[in-house]
Amino acid sequence: MSATRRQILARTGALGAGIAFSGALSELFAGTAAAQGLGHAGHGPLVPDPNGLLDLPKGFSYRVLSREGEPLRSGEGAVPSHHDGMTALPGGHGRVHLVRNHENRPTAAHPVPAVEGLTYDPAGKGGCTALTLDAHGRVLDERVAVAGTAVNCAGGPTPWGTWLTCEETEDRAGANGYTKDHGFVFEVDPADPHRTGAVPLTALGRFQHEAVAIDPRNGIVYETEDAFLEPFGLFYRFLPHRPLGGAGSLRAGGRLQAMRVPGVPDLSPVQETGASFDGVEWVDVPDPLAAQTPVRLQDFGPRGVTHAQKLEGCYWGGRCVYFVSSFARSTDGSAADHYGQIWRYDPAARRLTLVIVFGPDTDVRLPGESPDNICLAPGGGLMVCEDGNGAQYVFGVTRQGEVYPVARGRQNIGTPEAPEWGEFAGVTFSPDRRTMYVNCYTPGTTFAVTGPWGG
Repeated sequence: MSATRRQILARTGALGAGIAFSGALSELFAGTAAAQGLGHAGHGPLVPDPNGLLDLPKGFSYRVLSREGEPLRSGEGAVPSHHDGMTALPGGHGRVHLVRNHENRPTAAHPVPAVEGLTYDPAGKGGCTALTLDAHGRVLDERVAVAGTAVNCAGGPTPWGTWLTCEETEDRAGANGYTKDHGFVFEVDPADPHRTGAVPLTALGRFQHEAVAIDPRNGIVYETEDAFLEPFGLFYRFLPHRPLGGAGSLRAGGRLQAMRVPGVPDLSPVQETGASFDGVEWVDVPDPLAAQTPVRLQDFGPRGVTHAQKLEGCYWGGRCVYFVSSFARSTDGSAADHYGQIWRYDPAARRLTLVIVFGPDTDVRLPGESPDNICLAPGGGLMVCEDGNGAQYVFGVTRQGEVYPVARGRQNIGTPEAPEWGEFAGVTFSPDRRTMYVNCYTPGTTFAVTGPWGG
């Protein structure tokens, strides 16, 4: 199914804001619980928020759980800046652990406070914080979960209830004042951060990490690399020595491999929904720590490996792993242009399939308006955070390919002459699927949104 941006937004009451889409989204959820949901065409037009923070459909409401610069409830310092990737993990007695990344660079206004036993590099300003919510959604605690890391963008939950936070940088010790190499994945236990500490999972590679997803059947870790400019990033898998071993098990090491799709050096020219490639191969990474050469530039042999621009979200669904290429631009060196792809890899069949293509369409559109963080919606379909220019949205996409607005940010942080809006990030749902949590990147704000998600 396809529709122009203007047709979609006219239907949803969000003209001037949104996303073009083509694809059969029902394919995305075959065999999953989400496929049994409603997947309806939206919740109605957005209602302007009198408080000027978040516009939502009628019947929905939000609470602000946390804002940057406010005191952490732990007393460790201020809530850090640049709220990014996030997950919601179950706790005991109906509680929820909300683990939140902070994509802080050295210039961040509010760094993640350094805490003894939880700080990797004292010069690093990024990391994670963890909020504990009670059964009624009230914040009980908010504290540092890992500190001293850099540019923590996204990550992914583990089957054993921890969070893997990813550094989207390759800076080495000495760059930007850092005292240690960066570009690693760190494990975070939100219930007891000192249990996991601040230990880089070096065997998972040192590169511009974005997100991870773990096969719950065998513990294989899939990883995306968000390389914006050439050479573009790779899609990886990590074969752990101690699969599904629980917190700390990934420190035991394993093999890091990069994906090779025979005959496809660049994913961007593939823009036919449903296009599939069999016989996907995995090639050992020569030097996962990138001691001399960035991983994506290393010698993978005469047949090479498959690259893609801006690989971002990654998650597990059913028997497959899904990952996002947020956009591709020929002006940056990609072989073709697109405004977002979602790919599915089936490990049993060794098959890669293009499931969704976003845009472009007949309207003028800036390439930055692209899908970024995504998650499964309670009623079926996807929730998609838009990362672009102008007012920012969270969109829903039904299994039939219909796009509808879910939330619109109203935090104009610029001037009327040069407005800027903070992008959305970290969209996720509570374990009971009744609450959507989402971040505004700048000014850093975490929202809890409730309403009739199921129908």
